[in-house]
Amino acid sequence: MASPSIPNHYPIELTAPDISAYAKGNTGTPYVMSFNADNNKSGPHIMISAVVHGNELCGAIALDWMLKNNFRPLKGKLSLVFANVAAFLEFNPDDPYASRYVDQDFNRVWATELLDSDKSSVELERARELRPLLDTVDLLFDIHSMQSASPAMLLSGSLPKGRDFAKIIEIPELVVADKGHAEGIRMRDYNDFANSASNKQSLLIECGQHWEAASSELAIQTSLKLLLSQGVIDHSFMEKLKQDTPKPQKFIEVTEAITIQTDKFSFTETFEGGECIAKKGTIIGHDDETPIITPYDNCVLIMPTRRTYKGQTAVRLGKYIV
Repeated sequence: MASPSIPNHYPIELTAPDISAYAKGNTGTPYVMSFNADNNKSGPHIMISAVVHGNELCGAIALDWMLKNNFRPLKGKLSLVFANVAAFLEFNPDDPYASRYVDQDFNRVWATELLDSDKSSVELERARELRPLLDTVDLLFDIHSMQSASPAMLLSGSLPKGRDFAKIIEIPELVVADKGHAEGIRMRDYNDFANSASNKQSLLIECGQHWEAASSELAIQTSLKLLLSQGVIDHSFMEKLKQDTPKPQKFIEVTEAITIQTDKFSFTETFEGGECIAKKGTIIGHDDETPIITPYDNCVLIMPTRRTYKGQTAVRLGKYIV
């Protein structure tokens, strides 16, 4: 696998589900399951995607749970998509970071010019395979998890419509408005999802640390809340889950993504994510000899990476907004 291994100190509480039953799909595309409302009642086409990164298990568990519970939409269309299956099938708990991707990050290949190019990789070919379906989707919910034990969060993109979409789901507590990564375009930012003039919506959820049990519970719960908000399922499905009263959401606007420029990057300490650095001008790391400095008071660190190699997003810097 091309994704570099990282020493792991997090317990692996989840088991990758057997998704072989979905290999043929029901759409002509492998590992893609789509269902229309039985009564053909009109409604949105909702896509829930999992394993965009092959070592992120919670989404696969959520989709497997929904399929085993025979989810069928009351209106519109529901597509459940196991995305980067080639990487997911290589997951090995003895080296759990190694199966993030095969050739390149699947969540950085969604620029139209790249998809239309003659470049080739396992991830690009799979993205091209899923693209016709994605072009028909009205609401995308993309399930992810994180390297570190950061608080769960919804990534709403930079447009107000993403924040409005996040408010409907109500959980988790943190909503982060960001523009993505210098490395490439995410699926949640593909085409009209990032167009303010379009009614298409997308959210990316980070459900917590990759292999903590709570991540799969949150993946299921938020998926159901999304479907319930659109009238695609009824309340009986929510009764299957233990739920806590949601905390009021907090919104963070990312002002800067720090991209690693050299092969000598390091943080000043081990950051998990969610830390609020009180003082402007605090040094939080070095990129070779260049200090990485907080640009304002109460600067929130979003998803600091453990993959500290050139071209990677080291951390995103944000501030709380009303």
